[in-house]
Amino acid sequence: MIPSTAVPGLEAHHDGSRLYVPDGPAGLGDEARVRVRTREADGVVRVWVRTVEDAEPRHAPARHLGRSDGWDWWEGRVLVHNPVARYRFLLEAHTGEGRGRIAWLNAAGMWAHDVPDYADFRLTAAAPGPEWAEGAVMYQVFPDRFARSQQRPAVPDTAAPDWAVPAAWEDEVVHRGPDTPRQFFGGDLDGIRERLGHLESLGVEVLYLTPIFPARSNHRYDASTFRHVDPLLGGDAALVRLVEACHARGIRVIGDLTANHTGDAHEWFRRAQERDGGAAGHDTLPERGYYYFGPDGTYESWWGVQSLPKLDWSSEALRRDFVDGPASVVAHWLSDPFSLDGWRLDVGNMTGRLRDADHHGGVFRALRATASAVRPDALLVAESTNDAADDFQGDTFHGAMSYASFTRPLWAWLTGGTAVNYFGTPLAGPPRIPAEDFLAQYRSFSAAFPWHVRQRSLTALDTHDTARAATVMVPGGQEVAAVLAFTLPGMPLIFAGDEFGLEGLDGEDSRTPMPWDEPGRIVADLRGLYAALGALRREPALRSGALRWLWAEGDFMVFARELPGRTVLVAAARAAAAVDLPAGLLPSGWQGAEPLLAVGRLRLAAAPGSAAHDAGARLSAGGPAAAVWELAGPRVPRQDAGHGHL
Repeated sequence: MIPSTAVPGLEAHHDGSRLYVPDGPAGLGDEARVRVRTREADGVVRVWVRTVEDAEPRHAPARHLGRSDGWDWWEGRVLVHNPVARYRFLLEAHTGEGRGRIAWLNAAGMWAHDVPDYADFRLTAAAPGPEWAEGAVMYQVFPDRFARSQQRPAVPDTAAPDWAVPAAWEDEVVHRGPDTPRQFFGGDLDGIRERLGHLESLGVEVLYLTPIFPARSNHRYDASTFRHVDPLLGGDAALVRLVEACHARGIRVIGDLTANHTGDAHEWFRRAQERDGGAAGHDTLPERGYYYFGPDGTYESWWGVQSLPKLDWSSEALRRDFVDGPASVVAHWLSDPFSLDGWRLDVGNMTGRLRDADHHGGVFRALRATASAVRPDALLVAESTNDAADDFQGDTFHGAMSYASFTRPLWAWLTGGTAVNYFGTPLAGPPRIPAEDFLAQYRSFSAAFPWHVRQRSLTALDTHDTARAATVMVPGGQEVAAVLAFTLPGMPLIFAGDEFGLEGLDGEDSRTPMPWDEPGRIVADLRGLYAALGALRREPALRSGALRWLWAEGDFMVFARELPGRTVLVAAARAAAAVDLPAGLLPSGWQGAEPLLAVGRLRLAAAPGSAAHDAGARLSAGGPAAAVWELAGPRVPRQDAGHGHL
């Protein structure tokens, strides 16, 4: 099935990968070569590159590079005139009946009519972020639930603070009611360090720790200071030990910051509530300006939760304390001896925003400048739960932790019908959608991201804030979903426990202690699959290759990741079904190819009745299944600069 945005009878492809933007990142004022490919059989005779400079559209012809394997290749140029350069392609084809047709190609697909600029391809003049993070495998740990170090007691009664309800490691998680944030299992940073062999066996390249600062909850998003590691986790020295051990194994470590709010026990907030009289009775404490206080002493908080007072980023003193310069919180933890490799920013979409106040852009840019000065290869990602692209144009954060483009439609395609918290919607769970709707949503929410931002954005099946994939999806669905997360562009995220098939109805229910010594609590042992996917992810085409969708209909989806001379073909099914794919759809060499990796029962063979020279393909699945093949890749014709158009 040609995706619904396509123009029937015309097929073309471009994305921001090196296959189509061969010179890589371009600076402000530079020109970048951009390529597009069209089917030879479609009869495209002219291609223009449409750019937007200072909000005014411009059109320039692309030259025909030549033909290869049934494709025409074209090349044009885009001037990075503005910090974010937008462009798309205008195609003109002849039908053979003396009539012409036109189509527009942008990042959301092909269109028979002109479309707004929002979904245009984008080049950004900003640096693309650390090379090590491109497509890297990330593992998320909720420290209270991952592992206790060997010296910790079985039940953390003696270590428990006054706010906590101590729990044995095998206890059920309390996920509703007042004890939910108070239940305390006592995992610590040395416990993580002692289990790094497990992460290494899965091919993990980045360890992401949810907050590690002192707080009055098990999630620690209500920090009482940003200048120390919680003693319950082992204190500052334990973080140094963990990061050093991770670096020795080639694993990077990023922390979690809550720049939208603090806890009401935070030292800044406590100080802000003091009264020093000041001149003429006015308060002069700088911390008073860190928060939104009313005349009566009331204050703004995150979603009205009084234990999470909201930060007011109009305060220059707050900026200096938190994000700006070498003495800031951001710089402190990226510097020696802690040497974190980056940050994930909690609720980045809300940070700096309140009614008519909007400081988030300035905050983000200051954070980026500080991190880049202290650790030039630091990774910065931020949570943004919905339509995130406007905040991720490459000049602030390198990538997004968002659910809109991948996680939400993935749940809907693979849903098993269980009632779970579906990302705060009023629905009882994800609605069941066909593959073509998955693709439409994936494209819609991804289109406005520059390619290098997509490469450093997270593709998560679930996180500490969501239900578990194993609960949401049909039996076998998590395995299929994991294959998709590891083969699509971005940074695949494993939430600790996914490899054991752990279950959960919502984020709090999903924060289950790891079943290290309790085989009875392992729901499905998927360690072998995740290890195989971690190894497969080092394949260059999956790391940085182009993405070309081939089929999305009903129970099946098929796509290719491509580099010059190399293609990785991926097919996935959610149910027992079969589909016949037209001749010429799949890259050459698929017949008889053995998969590099497979889950479930999925067979790729010639469609019945196909001639050997014009073989269509049949995909058949016995249930949820996925497979990955390595094939020959596209060949871009070499052409001298003087070659003209067709």
